[in-house]
Amino acid sequence: MSLKVGVIGTGMIGQDHIRRLTQVLSGVEVVAVNDIAMDRAESAAPAGAKVFETPQELINDENVDAIVICSWGPAHEEQLLACIAAGKPVFCEKPLVTSAESAIRVMEAEVAYGKRLVQVGFMRRFDADYRRLKTVLDSGALGAPLMYKSVHRNASVPEGLYTSDMPLNDTLVHDADISRWLLDDEITGVEVRVPRRSTRGNDLRDPVMVMLHMSSGVIVDVEISVNVAYGYDIRGELSCETGIAALPNRPATVITDQFGIRQAIPEDWRERFIEAYDQEFREWIAAASAGTATGPTTWDGYTSTLVADAALRAVDSGKLEKIEMIEKPALYSAVEKIAAE
Repeated sequence: MSLKVGVIGTGMIGQDHIRRLTQVLSGVEVVAVNDIAMDRAESAAPAGAKVFETPQELINDENVDAIVICSWGPAHEEQLLACIAAGKPVFCEKPLVTSAESAIRVMEAEVAYGKRLVQVGFMRRFDADYRRLKTVLDSGALGAPLMYKSVHRNASVPEGLYTSDMPLNDTLVHDADISRWLLDDEITGVEVRVPRRSTRGNDLRDPVMVMLHMSSGVIVDVEISVNVAYGYDIRGELSCETGIAALPNRPATVITDQFGIRQAIPEDWRERFIEAYDQEFREWIAAASAGTATGPTTWDGYTSTLVADAALRAVDSGKLEKIEMIEKPALYSAVEKIAAE
């Protein structure tokens, strides 16, 4: 029997997930949609799907088994709390919420419910290249990790829609989350440095360099450049005690001809991570069909919010900004213990 899903938010990412759920994956059916713009919701709705005027009506509908949230960040807290109250598994695109206080309220509701219902959309954890990189690290073959370099480059970003805070408030969260996951470690402090500004970005603060200080002593060096012109370039390299492990360039096909030796470069995040998005939802569908969640947790969403907040403080102060976390609820520690066994 198919998992019956309702999608809240039918903008670019919502439409892409509807395509994925209806045309690529099996064991799932999109039966409901909602968007603040009703005409957009009606246009995006698959044949037979019901269009709801409010998120709450969609969440509470008896025909909806699970929910995918793709609305704008400030709306997430209310929608997540409604999903938890209804006891329905929910996939939430990042950001989980827009403040640490909101994340704590969602965690408290999920803990009170007694089991995981929320999965956060950090798709890099489902990418085959990142998973192979983690397998190498976890094997211990290269010794302990010492440093990790994460590079996040965009060809361009929409002028007027992408502000100077967004590299730290929006883009950085992916690099922070994948660093925490790869290293099985928490971030304790953040530094930000702003080098010479690219003329392609006009008044945009770009590029930026971020140093994430991990509790183990590992330092993560993050480069974020959002106007590099040539393509979407994601890189990662672990420096360990006895060797280096790095992500391969994507796509891996190398062409040799009269023009030289070259590889194509992905145009955007959809091309680079399309397989990761598919796998992310395969695993979510399986978990949601069993009434639970898998992958990145509400705790992971909370920590990413703290990192973004600390980075914004650091760019103003020019200093190391420390991160203070609440005690980790046992619900999320238990999830990590099971995953490690």
